[in-house]
Amino acid sequence: MNIIQKAMEQGGGILRLAPNWVPRSFCVPGRRIKLHPDDYYILGGERGGIDERWLSSTTPAKNGPLTGEHEGLSFIVYEEGSTVQKALLRDAVELLKGELIGQRLWDAYKSWPMYSKFFDNMGPLPHHIHHNDEKAALIGQQGKPEAYYFPPQLNNHGGDFPYTFMGIAPGTTKDQIKTCLMNFSKGDNKITNFSQAFRLEPGTGWDVPPGLLHAPGSLCTYEPQKASDVFAMYQSLVNEAVIPEELLWNGTPKERIGDFDELLDVIDWELNVDPHMMKNRFMRPVPVKSMAEMREMGYEEKWICYKSDAFSAKELTILPGQTVTIYDGAAYGLIMMQGRGKLGIWEVETPALIRYNQLTNDEFFVSEKAAVNGVTISNYSRVDPMVLLKHFGPANPDLDKTNF
Repeated sequence: MNIIQKAMEQGGGILRLAPNWVPRSFCVPGRRIKLHPDDYYILGGERGGIDERWLSSTTPAKNGPLTGEHEGLSFIVYEEGSTVQKALLRDAVELLKGELIGQRLWDAYKSWPMYSKFFDNMGPLPHHIHHNDEKAALIGQQGKPEAYYFPPQLNNHGGDFPYTFMGIAPGTTKDQIKTCLMNFSKGDNKITNFSQAFRLEPGTGWDVPPGLLHAPGSLCTYEPQKASDVFAMYQSLVNEAVIPEELLWNGTPKERIGDFDELLDVIDWELNVDPHMMKNRFMRPVPVKSMAEMREMGYEEKWICYKSDAFSAKELTILPGQTVTIYDGAAYGLIMMQGRGKLGIWEVETPALIRYNQLTNDEFFVSEKAAVNGVTISNYSRVDPMVLLKHFGPANPDLDKTNF
């Protein structure tokens, strides 16, 4: 058997994953994702600080010509005695197919079609946009819906600007936005003058479909999304940092670079000027069933991302001293947020500090068969809840949207 098959057998259908760190040259780390203080700039100043950890990813990062060979890709860890071996999760999906991600997803996508990440920036990001499938296909990529959840465990401080601009203020004209785009290289193009900001609250989240302009605030964010890294920056100056003009045209076909109408066409106008933005895009956690019933059984579980068809996510809390078996209808990735215990055959724990190349016991991928058969989880602590986040692919069979 190869490493992947051995790892599947060893974990009983639950794969252990290694931390997957990603730098961004245009970001300043918020230092809340547990990376050691000496390692945030370990890849060098030119690469920028590490302010993201990608989770259950088979999607390579698009970070320009200096991007590392496997940047953005998650590795499976297999240990046998003192020997440690690794293999790409992407290779495991290609080898195991429906055995790992479920036949439904394999038949539809021939890949694991989502990933999640921790995004951790000290300040706000520029007002930017992710392309829909039609526009992304012009540069050989897929569109990118995404969602936000702000874990309380990673938000001991709010950063410099814990507010997110969403969309375009009702009443704004397309010509006003086009003028902002044309002024990109002239300093501050002032595009957020035509938007509105919402204060961010730990323990809540937002849905961000493709075509929606958004300027993420400075809370540390858990961010499930479609398996794509397509984007374009539409704001030229943010937090006194100048955004390179090349990022304005980042998702534009080469033959259309310089065409501002093409940039304008990426914007889903009705979505952006929605007068009910808060009602339609904001997400509070929703219990998967009666809280009293779950607490009686020793746990609490809530939907935290539930408005997109491309993915979904849950927050699972095992109460102190409890052992429970949790059943899901689909494969998922998971990341520990708090506590320690056992998950299937694995001893799991939430690290306080992680070195760049250090392995951990806090991230796993659960095959569909293991999820359907039930994962038994024990919380070893008598006082501390055990909390983990779970990210699922498209059309989760457990997600009944009539409940939201």
